[in-house]
Parts: sequence; structure tokens; C-alpha cells
Amino acid sequence: MIRHCCFTVVLALLSLSSCLAVENDAPKRPNILFVFVDDLGWGDLGLNFQNTKKGKKHQTPELDRMAREGVRMLRHYCPAPVCAPSRSSLLSGLHQGHANVRDNQFDKALADNHTLASVLKAANYRNVLVGKYGLQGILKESPKDPMAWPAYPTKRGFDEFFGYVRHRDGHQHYPANDWPIGNSEGHRSPQELWHNNEEISDQLDKCYTTDLFTAFAKQWISKHHETSPDQPFFMYLAHDTPHAALQTATGPYPNGKGSKGGLQWLGKPGQMINTANGEIDSYIHPDYRDQSWSDVEQRFASMVRRIDNAVGDILQLLRDLDIAENTLVVFTSDNGPHSESYIAKRDYRPTSFQSYGPMDGMKRDAWEGGIRVPTLAWWPSAFPAGREDKHPSQFHDWLATFASAAGVPVPALSDGVSLLPQLTGKGTPQDSTVYVEYKNGGRTPDYKDYARERRKRKRGQMQVLFLDGYKGVRANIQDPSQDFEIYEVNSDPGERNNLAGTSASFTALNAKMKERVLQIRRTNRSAPRPYDNLPIPAVSETAIVPGLTWKIHEGEFPWVPNLTSEKADSTRSASKIGTELPIKATSVAHAYLKVPTAGEYTFHLSTQGKAVIKLHDALLIDADYSYASKDERHTTLRLEAGLHPLTIWVTAGESRPKLSLAWAVDGTRSTIPETALFQLGTK
Repeated sequence: MIRHCCFTVVLALLSLSSCLAVENDAPKRPNILFVFVDDLGWGDLGLNFQNTKKGKKHQTPELDRMAREGVRMLRHYCPAPVCAPSRSSLLSGLHQGHANVRDNQFDKALADNHTLASVLKAANYRNVLVGKYGLQGILKESPKDPMAWPAYPTKRGFDEFFGYVRHRDGHQHYPANDWPIGNSEGHRSPQELWHNNEEISDQLDKCYTTDLFTAFAKQWISKHHETSPDQPFFMYLAHDTPHAALQTATGPYPNGKGSKGGLQWLGKPGQMINTANGEIDSYIHPDYRDQSWSDVEQRFASMVRRIDNAVGDILQLLRDLDIAENTLVVFTSDNGPHSESYIAKRDYRPTSFQSYGPMDGMKRDAWEGGIRVPTLAWWPSAFPAGREDKHPSQFHDWLATFASAAGVPVPALSDGVSLLPQLTGKGTPQDSTVYVEYKNGGRTPDYKDYARERRKRKRGQMQVLFLDGYKGVRANIQDPSQDFEIYEVNSDPGERNNLAGTSASFTALNAKMKERVLQIRRTNRSAPRPYDNLPIPAVSETAIVPGLTWKIHEGEFPWVPNLTSEKADSTRSASKIGTELPIKATSVAHAYLKVPTAGEYTFHLSTQGKAVIKLHDALLIDADYSYASKDERHTTLRLEAGLHPLTIWVTAGESRPKLSLAWAVDGTRSTIPETALFQLGTK
């Protein structure tokens, strides 16, 4: 939780109209339900692709209805084409150039910093995580006390947790039952499932996780509405299907849906939900009992249909409780489609239903099919029905979006922007930083749907950046100066027409992309990249004058907020960074730092308040979440000579802050001089 906020501060923040991106008559502080599924492809959604494709197809009628009643986000991207880094970026609000969990770092501890849950907790939300987590921190042995995990969900802003802790546990969808046809011991044995501090798998006989998590979610929402109707909730409902073991439910989906039908929580050990009966892994939806389909195809389609039923069940519950109008629901998937069944001698391929849609790529690919994910946003009182959004956006934008909806400012640390303007159709959408970096030792599959030159292509180090309306993508990066392939994926989703080198403008764009990726990320020793040692490029700017100007935003804030686009209450000119700033305010300065010579620079910061500093859009120093006043923090990076944009956010409580920022090159430390600071302007 956020240690330096109080409820009175939150109430003051909720009154700030500048923090809201919806009209004044729109509902305030909606309930927020984030439904996250595992390895569902963009093309698996009916309205995206299945309904109109030729040949073999499955159906998602409830999700199609949700799309018709809300917004279909046609170009929403995961941060990396595999689950752990995607989930870390989602929860932290940081893209993969800043998140601490990268590549295939499953079960690594999520950084102890702002999260979706901690930010909403400051707005008095009740937070619950239901389903798969996988960001708890690695321990050699399973703890009897889950608090031994350093990043257990209740240590990252959630009030309650019900689900699988380890990512691998989520590969099995019957936590209490043996599965004799599994292809390995890890996919045959029961798995641990936790409810807060108690491991309860022995109570969950015949509980299929899609049903289990949905039934728990329904009873939790109903109980919360009954006991705390005036308190908004945030539920992160993270299903572990349709990935991994292609296991199906015990029987048909229960009749009806919502408060009086569908899945129901019974709460009795051995009979925890109303589908915990019959034979495990036995049900195939009647629409898919087709002898021309393979066993694994019938299983996969039935799993997706079960998710579809579950979403419709929960949306009906919201209507029954009369809270649908003021509940923001997001449905999405952690990455592109998978190719596993975990059943001995029964292979599954996403080619069966072209789960990647009209695109190349799947899970672990940086091509569109691996990173573009099926995404729906639904808020009946705020989002127009049937809207289609084609703005590129990414998971780290949800923290900014939910903060805006909840009436609290976005932490300055965050990489995201609020998506409310493009979802509501009101206001001007901000450009999202859509960025992917990921390493994998495999190759893009040899599927006949894919471009011939892409089949069996080595993945290696991959990188994606969207810039100026185009996608730049690099695979198997060997040379840090390697060119990007450039595609206009709105009209060319299959990435068939590489524009790189076709004109001087695209040659210039390639150079710009290579510079930009160095200006938005920081290196991470646990995930080295070929371009890590390149210096951050400077920018060209001629209309500058010495000094800097502080924009003062009065008020107390629960963290260092990003108020860059807000109108300031006052301004204050300064010739140097170390100026005394007002108390009970956030001060923001934009400046250009003139670096005299290329080299490795170490920056040192201390302040009596809290601060966040970014160089270009790369994090320079974070002295916010756990920062103790006057402590020194430092960081080292390589810079080209020339001008580098610098943004400084400083927040003060009762004491007047004085920021100290020094740099050191070749071991010599000095305060950043006045002659190195400039701002936009003319003499």
C-alpha cells in the first residue's frame, strides 16, 4: 500500500476535476473489473475474426455482445509475447523498458512500487485478485506461510487473494485432482491454491478453475455490494485458461446467469461450486462435437466457450445488482495464441482456428499475431455502444486509465496515458508509448498462413516500437545498429509490405526509431540487450534560453503525480535545480540538460520531499514510493554530448523541499551548473 497518503488527501483529490477525463455528469469512481485470460489470440474473438472466417470456427456470443455494448479495441498490445513480463507491465504501469520482470522471468517478484491495486487503494477501492498471479518471488520450498513470498498479492496493494501463486500451477485447471493423461508429472498432479493465508486445494474436488474463479468472483462482488455498497471495488480476475493443459469442465454451463443462475459459490469443502460434480475433464460443448475435429480442437473450442459463458454470467450479475452502469469492465489476453495441449501424444496448433487472425505470429513472436491481443472495454454509462478504437495502446496504459476514472492523479513514474478520451469519444487521445522487447531462443513456426520469409525465422532478441503511425520491428538482433522492418499495420496487419529503405523518409524514420528506443528505456542486468551499451542520443533544439521554469500545482498528493498537462497555479523561474520550492505542492520543471562531452554519467539526487526525474522518457531517478527524505539515490548511464530533455517532478508535504541533483563523470562529482540548464524560449 502507499505509505504516505491518507484518506483526507484522497477526498481532496477526488474533488479535482482536472483529474477526471470524463464529463462532469458521468459516474465518479466506477467499480473496475479487469478480466485477463491466458493465451487467447486476437483471432479467437468472434467479432474480430471467427464469425467471418472460412472453414473451422468457434464462437464467442457473450463476448460479441460485450463488444456491441462497449468498445472493441482493435490495436491493443501486450508488452511482451509471454505471460510474466506482460503481467508485470500491467500491474506496474511500466512498459518493458522499465518493468523489473522481463523475458521469461516467471515467478520473479514484482517490484515493490506503485501498482494498479495500490493506486486504487488510495482512492478507497477494495481490491481483490482472483486467479493466476506468478509474480510472487521465487522460493525453493513452498511456504506454510504465504507471507514468506516477498511479493505476495497482499503485499502489492490487494486486500484479498484467491488463486494460484506460481505461474506453473496455473498449467493445471483442476487444483485438487490427478489428471492421468497429462504429459508430465507437473501436469498430472494437484496444485496449491491459496485464499489469503490458507492453502485450500484439498477443499476443491472437481473444481475447474474457469468455473471456480468465476463463482468466487460472483460471490465476492455480491457480498461486497451487500456490505459496502458505497465503496468501489477493483477486481483483477486472471483466468489461467485457455492456456496450458487443454482440460475441459465437468459438465455443461449451468442454466441462466447472474444472481439467480449460472455458476454459484456453495462454499462447502468438497462441493465448493455448483459444477463440482460428475467427471473431471469430460465436457465438450455440443457445438463442437464434430467428428472431423480432433480431440484437442474440440477441447480448445470448449475452453474458450466456457470463458465466454463466464464473462456473460458476470456481466449479468452486474446488471442484476444494478451496478452495471457504474462498472468499468476490461477483457483482454496476456499475449498471442499458444500451441500446447499438455496431453501425451496429442498436439494442438493455433492453425486450427487461425487464432492469430489475419496476422503472422503467435505467443513468443513480436509479429502482430504474437502481441496484438483481443480487447474489449465496457462501461455502459460512459462508453458508447459499438465503438471501435484503432489507436495503438498497451497494458501499461491501464494504470493511468483507472487512476483517471477513479479521480486520482497518475504517478509520475508511470509510462502510460489515460485511454478514457478514446474510449469515451470525449477529449483528445494522447499517444501511447507502444514498446516491446523480448528474448526467445526459438523460431516463428512454419505455418502456411505466414509469409514465406517469416517461417522458421529465428526470434532471438526482438524489439518493437510504434512511431509516427508505423510499426518498427527487429528480430534476432545481432548488431545494435540493425535496421527495423517498418510496417503500416492498420492497413497491412499481416506485415507483408516492408517499407524500410523504400524512400528517404523511411530511411530517416528508421534512424529516428533507433534513437527513440534508446531514449525511452533503461538497461536491466537480468535481461541484457545488444543495444544496452549505446549512449542515449541527444536532440537538436535551437530555440532555447538559459534557466528553467517551475510550474507549481498546489495541494497535497499521495505520491509524486504527473501533472505535466495540467494548468499550473503559479510559475517560478530559476537558474539552477537546487531552488527552494513551495510546501504542500507539486512542482514540475521541463528543461534541457546540456551534456558537455560524451561519456558515462552518474547522477546523484536527494530531496526533503519526494521526486521523480526522467531524461527524455527514460527513468533517471525514482525517489517516490519508498523514498525517505534526504536519502541519496544515484544512477549511471551513457550520454551523447548535446541537449537532453529533462523532466523533474517534486512533491512536498509540510516541509519546504530543496532538490539536490549532481552528476559525476570520470569520478569527479559536481552540482549540475547553471550553464548546463536551458529551457524553450527565444532571446
